[in-house]
Amino acid sequence: MNAALPRPGLREVAPYEAPQLDVPARLNTNECPYPLPEAFREQLGAAISALSLNRYPEREAETLRARLAELQDHALDGTWVANGSNEVLVQILQAYAGAGRRVAVFEPTYALHSRLTWVTQSEVVTQRLDEPWTIGTGDVDAAFASRPDVVFVCSPNNPTGNTQPTGAIVEIASRGSALVVVDEAYVEFGGDSAVALLTRFPNLVVVRTFSKAFAMAGARIGYCLTSPEVVEDLRRVRLPYHLSALSQTAGLVALDHRGEAEQILAAIRKQRDRILETLPPMGAEVFPSHANFVLFRPARPAADVWRALLDRGVLIRDFSAIVPGCLRVTAGTPEEVDRFLSALEEVLT
Repeated sequence: MNAALPRPGLREVAPYEAPQLDVPARLNTNECPYPLPEAFREQLGAAISALSLNRYPEREAETLRARLAELQDHALDGTWVANGSNEVLVQILQAYAGAGRRVAVFEPTYALHSRLTWVTQSEVVTQRLDEPWTIGTGDVDAAFASRPDVVFVCSPNNPTGNTQPTGAIVEIASRGSALVVVDEAYVEFGGDSAVALLTRFPNLVVVRTFSKAFAMAGARIGYCLTSPEVVEDLRRVRLPYHLSALSQTAGLVALDHRGEAEQILAAIRKQRDRILETLPPMGAEVFPSHANFVLFRPARPAADVWRALLDRGVLIRDFSAIVPGCLRVTAGTPEEVDRFLSALEEVLT
C-alpha cells in the first residue's frame, strides 16, 4: 500500500492550537468570560426549533448581512459574513493572494495572518515593528518595497494591545492597488476604527467578529465591511451555503441583545484597566491596551512565571518567543482576575 503524500512542507508545520486546560482561571485565549443572558438563550432556542434544517440555509445570508449593514451604517452589498473572521480572512486570501502573490504583515501580530497566507500558498513579507509597535512611514516604505498584493493591519493589535493610527491606515491604503485588510477583532473594547475610511478607499476591508463583542466565540461568526467589488470577489471563492442556518440565526438573535453585550464589554474593560493599574507596582512592565487583554513583561523569566501561575490554577499565554520576555493575560471575571493578581503577586515576590 502506498501512503498518500501531502503538499511539500505540510508535515513540518504544527497544527494551530492554544492550550484548553481545565483550570479555575483560563485567561489565555481572549474569550469573553460571560455568556449572553438567559433571554438570549431562550430566544435562540425558539428560533432554532423553528428552522427547517432539511433545507439549505439562506445562501447569501442577506438577512444577517442587512442587520450588520444597518448597525455599521454601511451598504448591504459591501457587507459580507462567514464562519468566524478567520474564514473571512481565508476568502480574502483566496481571492486576492495565492501562488506568486505577496502578503505583507507587520510583526508582532495575529499569528493566523501569516499562517493563512501560507495555507493559501502565498508569500509572506514580514516587516518587524519596534516597541511600542506603531506603524510609521519607514515601516510602510519597507513593506511596500516588495510590492505586496495584500497588506494586513491588526488594530487593536494582538498580542500587543495597541491600536494603529488612522494616518497609518490612510498611508497604506494610498500606496497603490494592494488590498488593505484591517483586522478589528477587538475594536469594540477601544481605539479608533477604520470604518470611516471605507468611502475613501475601495481597496480597504475592515474585518470584525462576533467572538469578542457578542460573547459568541463558540458560534463562529465573522464579517467584513468593504466595497461591493470586493464582496463580489469573495462570493466567487466562498463555498456553497457556507454559513449554516444555525449560525445565521445565532447572529440575528445576538444582534437583538446588543444592549446586554454592551454591558458585558463595559465589565471587561473595567477588569482590563484594573490589570493595567495593578501590575506595575508588582514590578512588571505593562503595555497599554485597547483590547480585552494585557501584554506584560515580568521581572522574572516569562516561562517560569507562566508555569508558576499554571501551578496555581491560572492559565495565561506565553508570548516570550514572539515578544521577548512577555506574557499575555485576558481580562476575565472579577473572580478570575482576583485569582490571577493574587497568584502573580505570590510568584513575583
